[in-house]
Amino acid sequence: MGQLPQDEVIKKALRKESKLVPEISIRELIANALIHQDFTVSGMSVMIEIYSNRVEISNPGKPIVPVDRFIDGYQSRNERLADLMRRFAICEEKSSGIDKVIKAVELFQLPAPDFRSVFRRTAVTLYGHKPFERMNRNDRTRACYQHCALQWVISQPMTNQSLRERFNLSERKSPIISQIIAAAIDSGLVKLDESVGTSRKYARYLPFWA
Repeated sequence: MGQLPQDEVIKKALRKESKLVPEISIRELIANALIHQDFTVSGMSVMIEIYSNRVEISNPGKPIVPVDRFIDGYQSRNERLADLMRRFAICEEKSSGIDKVIKAVELFQLPAPDFRSVFRRTAVTLYGHKPFERMNRNDRTRACYQHCALQWVISQPMTNQSLRERFNLSERKSPIISQIIAAAIDSGLVKLDESVGTSRKYARYLPFWA
């Protein structure tokens, strides 16, 4: 953990180093990579790459759960290894690890992690702090979807307000949040919860699979 990117925060004239990414997210993602690695793929191993502004973690093997269902879905490639790691308290109960990653990222006001299926590997990039103004369309849309999926998992709706709070924006930024939600809808990632009507003022949103 000592190799993680750090920033300096000055409080009351005292200089203090602060990790740019939450340690719980690193722990859960490494445990996830170890548990879900494909041991039949030769010449590869779990990789942890640390950069000044991000951490990249990957494991051998294509994901057996689609990457856009990591938050709510669970299927272990190595269940006996997963059980062992849970007994050692290295990881938590089934399917809770990615939830904890997203919760911590939102608490730290970080860009959303980027989960990817690449050639014979499953990869995730965890980013350090980036101001909202510097986030591109993909960053914002990905954060919107992950927030919506996390809200659904904890039985809470995603609203303009909840997403605005996720980005730590003031109420006057509500029109920008509406644009982000519209982009996520256009991308097929979230949908309007029609059970509460179609009023924009009281609109709630669901992940596309809900």
